[in-house]
This record gives sequence, structure tokens and C-alpha cells, in this order.
Amino acid sequence: MPTQEIFDRIQEDARRRMSRRQAEGSNLFIQKSVIRSGRAIKTPQERIAMELDTLLVFSDDAPAANWAHPCRYLLYNAENGEMYKEVPARFPPYLVKVPETYEVFHQAVTLAPDWTVQYIKPQLHYAWKLPLGTRFAVLFSGASNFRHVNDLEFAYRTLVDVYGFSPSNIYVLNYDGSLNWSGAPFGATNWPGDGTPHRMTINGAGTKADLEGVLGDLKTRLHSDDLLLIHTNNHGGHNGTESYLCTYSGASYKASDFAAKLGQLPEFRCLIAMFEQCHSGGFNSHVIGRSPATRTSVASACSEFDSSWGNGHFDYFARDWIAAINGIDPYGAALASNPDSNADGCIGAREAYDYANTYKYAADTPVYSQAPAGAGECHLGQLWYWWWPGWYKQVLYERPLLRRPPLPDPELYERIHHSMMPELEEIDRYVAERYMKLGKELEEEIGPRVEELIDAALG
Repeated sequence: MPTQEIFDRIQEDARRRMSRRQAEGSNLFIQKSVIRSGRAIKTPQERIAMELDTLLVFSDDAPAANWAHPCRYLLYNAENGEMYKEVPARFPPYLVKVPETYEVFHQAVTLAPDWTVQYIKPQLHYAWKLPLGTRFAVLFSGASNFRHVNDLEFAYRTLVDVYGFSPSNIYVLNYDGSLNWSGAPFGATNWPGDGTPHRMTINGAGTKADLEGVLGDLKTRLHSDDLLLIHTNNHGGHNGTESYLCTYSGASYKASDFAAKLGQLPEFRCLIAMFEQCHSGGFNSHVIGRSPATRTSVASACSEFDSSWGNGHFDYFARDWIAAINGIDPYGAALASNPDSNADGCIGAREAYDYANTYKYAADTPVYSQAPAGAGECHLGQLWYWWWPGWYKQVLYERPLLRRPPLPDPELYERIHHSMMPELEEIDRYVAERYMKLGKELEEEIGPRVEELIDAALG
């Protein structure tokens, strides 16, 4: 076992090798166990062989991005602490299960937000009692991190609490088939939106086999009037030909294979797909081309050749897309604007995408596809029919169960705007006048001294 002196020397050397930009934007990890000569680290895209008994330093050069994104492997001689090789890569050494000996020692980017706000559960109301069609959802995350699990939970709560989905019609596939994830924060048990335990029921693992099993089950359940939401999360990559989705089983699920499996479903009314993983835009054309739905909507967090991004609690695009259909953000705060651009009382899939794209994280590159063009868009509201005795014609309504937050209490509004606001405006004018007066006084006092210094120095 190497001495502590060697570990300290390696960590110091790794820090010194970083550029200023890397020092401010990269996180460094050290593997505190020796990887023997001849062994190799395997990722979805790389195989990195150890030429000597090695101590590994891993540099994550874009910690807020989902995989795949730029990173580096620094390989050190375990006997003397000298670096003998640096390997650029696109995936970390441990995508799913992180060993206890793998520790961070330089953390320039912290992913855990430091704010605490209260989640407000939306109010519900019920309209008609004669539903037409059934709504299903598939929520998938393979090599999950904490933020990916939270995205699924936000989607699950929105579907159940706001849109009245039956939990028995929501398939949640995560990590190893339980409410677990890889990496920090270790020991976290609650959903950060409102601090309560995660509510979603996990139906299977985040593997290719389990996802295809769910699609196989839906072949027997979907009918012509039904709706299906598919949301995939965690990480993704690109093999030079097409995008793929990372899974817990390690097998990369290619976009063409996923779309081919999707194409085996029977015809149904509406497919809404929202992909969060890196390189997810590469799924759009495949899904549009093979979808058996009458109407199909596909929103992806980034283009085919780009990464998607998140913080410690949520992925940015998924958070904002779900917030748009939810009516409030995961912490219970009001949205930045009203996503209901056509004022029909429903948030359609395109409107949710437009909202998330408007307020997107700067590094995200969202893309949207819809088919057929001009046929209207899908939304998650239940399809209802009103039947009158003796009539052969059905009158259809589509309404979500979301009731928008009430306006402020009129009495409180009056007190604020007619009592408090005039006083605040007067205080604002007073501060502005004092600020201008003080500025002139300082200019008169200090200006001549500055001019003297300039004259003395420059002649």
C-alpha cells in the first residue's frame, strides 16, 4: 500500500498540472487503491490499460454536464508517485457503482444548491367523469445520479398530482431496480423539492432488458385512444454514427434500436417523448420515423453532438419542461412566465418545450420534433367525452386537472399597493437624491486631487 506521502505528492502534482480554467471548472478524484499492471478500466467508449501498478487521478472537466463529456485520466506510478500517462476520455471510470476508495480532493464545481424553499402541492379539481382512452408513462434512468432520480420523482408527482395519472399506469425504471443512485450526495433520502421521501414506486431496473420488457407489456395495453409519455434520463453518448442511451446494465441502447422497439407498439393516439441525456437530439428523427402514434412530439435537452447539463438537484431542461406542465417549479415557486401561449388552459408538449427552451441553461442546446406537421400537439390532459341520450355524436373535451394558483387576496393587494407602495416610492426617490448629492460632493472633493496627481506624473 503506498504511503500517505505518495498520495499527497500525487494530489499536489495533479493540481499543479491544471490550467487556470481547469482549476476553476474541474473536479479531481483519486482512487486510493492500487490498480495492478495489466488491468484495465472499461467505460462505454474507452478501454484504458495500466502499464504499471497505478494510482488513478480522474479529472472531470465539465462536472455539471451529463455524460458523455470531456474528462482526463492521470496515471501515476504507485511506487514513486510519478505520472507516466494522461489519457483524454468522454466517460468516468465508474458510471454506476462508485467504490469507497474513490475520493474527491479538488472540487471547483459543487452541484448541491444551497437554497431551501418550500414545495407547494398543486390544487386539483375534477371535470368530467367519462374518460376516453388511457394514459401511460415510462420514466427511465439507468446509470442514475441523484439529480436524475429527482427528475423522475418530479415527473411522477406531476403526473399523479396534477394530471390524475393512475400509478398503475406509470412504469418507473431506475438504476438497480431500487431507489438508489451512483455518487454523491451519499445518505440523502428525501426529494429536494419539499423534503419529503421519494414517492414513486420503482417497477424495474434501468436496464435495456427491463425497458424493452415495459415496451413489450405496453403492446398488450395500448389502444387507439391512448396516450404514452416516455421520459429518459441519466447519461448518453455518441458512437460516431448515432446517439445512444446509457443503462445500468452497461449496454448502450442505440437510438435506432430503441425506435425499432417503439415501432412494434400498436397504433395509439399520442406519443410525448422527452429525452434529457447527453446527445439526446440524435433520438428525435429515429422516434419520429418509427412512431406508431397518430401524433408524436419529441423534445430533447441537447442536439445530437452536445452534452446536457444539470446541478446537484435536477437537470436543467428536464426540470423546466416538467415545471411548465406542472404549473410551478419543483420548489413550489411561480414560473418565470405563463407557458400557455395560446391561452387554451392546457400546456401542450410544444408549449412545455418552448418554455424550457426560453429559460434554458446557456450550455444546453434543446431540439424539438413533431409529426405530422400542423396536426396540433399532444398534452397530458385526459381525453373526455360527453354523451347525450339519443345522440350518436360524441363531444370531446381535453382538460388537465391543474387549477392555476389563485390571485392574491384583494384586501392584501389593496393594502400593499395603496398603502405601502407610495411610501416605498418616496423612500426610493429620497435615496436617489441623496446618492446624486453625495456623488457630486465626492467629485468636488476628490477631483482636484486626482488632477494634481495626473499632472505630477505625466507632466
